[in-house]
Amino acid sequence: MNIFSAIKKNIPNTITCLNLLCGSIACIMALRFDEQVWWGICAYQAAFIMIALAALFDFFDGLVARLLNVVSAIGKELDSLCDCVSFGLAPGLLVYAAMNHADPDSALCYAALLIPVLGAVRLANFNVDTRQTTSFIGMPIPANAIFWIGFISWYANNTFLNPWFVVALIVAMSLLMVSSIPMFSLKLKNFNFKENYKVYFLIFAFFLFVFTSHLPGLSWTIIFYVLASALVKD
Repeated sequence: MNIFSAIKKNIPNTITCLNLLCGSIACIMALRFDEQVWWGICAYQAAFIMIALAALFDFFDGLVARLLNVVSAIGKELDSLCDCVSFGLAPGLLVYAAMNHADPDSALCYAALLIPVLGAVRLANFNVDTRQTTSFIGMPIPANAIFWIGFISWYANNTFLNPWFVVALIVAMSLLMVSSIPMFSLKLKNFNFKENYKVYFLIFAFFLFVFTSHLPGLSWTIIFYVLASALVKD
């Protein structure tokens, strides 16, 4: 294998590792929560940015691998390991920190650890389930992370919310990841509209919700995604 082939083969894996790097930084920022960090923003907001960047890298690694025709089993396993940190542990720590910030004496904040636990179960199931090659069964873990960014952006300024409601939400969203509900893939096979119309409509919904509700609109986007997957069949 010449050097150019080796570089080409590892471009998608490099993008995947950037996903992990962003997710690891997000975990650090989540635990610092309301400290002022970069350019005066709160640490939890910095965690949002890092998770969003991780999602961007996660979106493009598989697409680049397919475009370069270098899809590999190692790439798939690496992707799942990175996703477990960026979209399982990082949002779980964000929710834990937010609940602990609202009520430091409550043990309910530990319920947030259900997010990375069932996220890991979801990824393990995905890797051995041959039915999930072009679509998903259960909510993909990046979608779960995006939901929690939207929720925490609202919750950080509205901590009056009943903590038992937050726990119920944690349980519901975590169980969605390991549910048997069929959901369409969030990754583009190519740029053809007909083959990817669901993804394009979701992108439109994303801009609509974020324009009208700002960051909490991310949660509404994921709710829309779950409902659209359940109601719209091919």
